[in-house]
Amino acid sequence: MILRTFGWSFGVTVVGLLLALLYGGPAGLALVAVLSILEISLSFDNAVVNAKVLDRMSPFWQKIFLTVGIAIAVFGMRLVFPLVIVALTAQLGPFQAFDLALNDSDRYHALMNDAYPTIAAFGGMFLMMLFLNFVFEERAEKWLPWLEKPLARIGRLDQLAVVVAAGALSFVSWLSAEDPGTVMIAGVLGMITYILVNGLGELFSEAGESGEDDGGGEPHGAGAVAREAVREAAADAEPRRGGPTPLALATGKAGFFLFLYLEVLDASFSFDGVIGAFAISTDPIVIALGLGIGAMYIRSLTVFLVRKGTLHEYVYLEHGAHWAIGALATCMLISIGHHVPEWITGGLGAGLIIAAFASSIIRNRNRDGEPPETAAGGGGKEEVHSGTA
Repeated sequence: MILRTFGWSFGVTVVGLLLALLYGGPAGLALVAVLSILEISLSFDNAVVNAKVLDRMSPFWQKIFLTVGIAIAVFGMRLVFPLVIVALTAQLGPFQAFDLALNDSDRYHALMNDAYPTIAAFGGMFLMMLFLNFVFEERAEKWLPWLEKPLARIGRLDQLAVVVAAGALSFVSWLSAEDPGTVMIAGVLGMITYILVNGLGELFSEAGESGEDDGGGEPHGAGAVAREAVREAAADAEPRRGGPTPLALATGKAGFFLFLYLEVLDASFSFDGVIGAFAISTDPIVIALGLGIGAMYIRSLTVFLVRKGTLHEYVYLEHGAHWAIGALATCMLISIGHHVPEWITGGLGAGLIIAAFASSIIRNRNRDGEPPETAAGGGGKEEVHSGTA
């Protein structure tokens, strides 16, 4: 299982480290190794959220994500994207930007830093919308009930996530941004991108489910809350690899928009890692090799979580990942005016996920100690009713 899932990552690691050694000697090898660890530590929450979405996709779209998606993530976001940003900022051609990166790393770094507020506003607002829509939604399982219950209660107000996100963007732009207009535009575009991509994915996913219902499939709840509650309760009641899945896997247009959503999500996560990498090296080849290796492990970890059903077994991992996303989004917005060290960003994310994992273990042990009828059936039914009320 481990070799089959992480085999490509191990292979890419060996090739990448050899290339780093040939390109930059022992120093280049060390830098690539450090950057790989940085990428993994900053993006573990990305793998958890990716796994949740990937679990809804058909095998075909899962393969597309793990092939085309990897190429986009490794080569597009880790190598091409920084060059595009510098080219647009300095009004250079792509080859001129690449030459600048190789031969004038100080100016290249300065141009990337100049563009960072715009990048952080776009990525930060995309991630903020993802976080807010999660915490404002009623869920059967609650990791931090003292906090999640009141948030879900006020989340009944329509479009509250948009209101809070827009308020945060306006405050940060007014308080910290050197160019508030540009930051506002970039942030609004991040919000629009999230709403559009996520909304289209939900639209075609619901259309596909309705079509299956007409053909005699199992009935599905009309709202997102009911669908999530049914899915979680069914996952608790039956084995991951046994019995029918409560929701149809996304195919066709629904699968495409989920794929697109994952790519934008990965891009938003990678912004912070790409910029943070310049604190370690300004060489674009070294950065691409290091972050590329890390991205491969994130992809493999995503597949591992899906195949092992880890998110169904450790139910609070998803909660911890979304709180980590909220912390990352907040750090990105703060970094528009003030530098936030990478160890704070990575430490917050890792700490929240570790805490959620530990809470999941405690929950599972407590459920194992309950009477069989309570642990297997009764609690799940009550959760479904409370989620659909």
